[in-house]
Amino acid sequence: EVDNVDGIGPEIAQSVYDYFQSPKFQAILARLKASGLAFGESSQKKEVKDSAFFTGKTFVLTGTLATMTRDEAKEEIELRGGKVTGSVSKKTDYVVAGTEAGSKLDKAQELGIAVLNEDQLKAELT
Repeated sequence: EVDNVDGIGPEIAQSVYDYFQSPKFQAILARLKASGLAFGESSQKKEVKDSAFFTGKTFVLTGTLATMTRDEAKEEIELRGGKVTGSVSKKTDYVVAGTEAGSKLDKAQELGIAVLNEDQLKAELT
């Protein structure tokens, strides 16, 4: 999952993974848990909504969305079983393009990836 963050490649992702698996970090984690710090999902986590359109698909958001933030759009896509990544690749199923979309939109068009505007995304969300 770290590897899918925009600007993080496989070497950095592996380094982050290795750190969290290290005995040093595990000891810190154990001390925090022993001190009463609770880890896990938020009790206010939203209910997952099953959607054939989104399930198993990879989305990239680019540009400015008029009626929702990119974080809100990402959350809605993920709640429906989709995955949002930071960069366009052959594995991308859809690019959601807001205003002032840039190189991500260009790359999507170059690769023949379906592009949705905000209205089309919102129609699928309902």
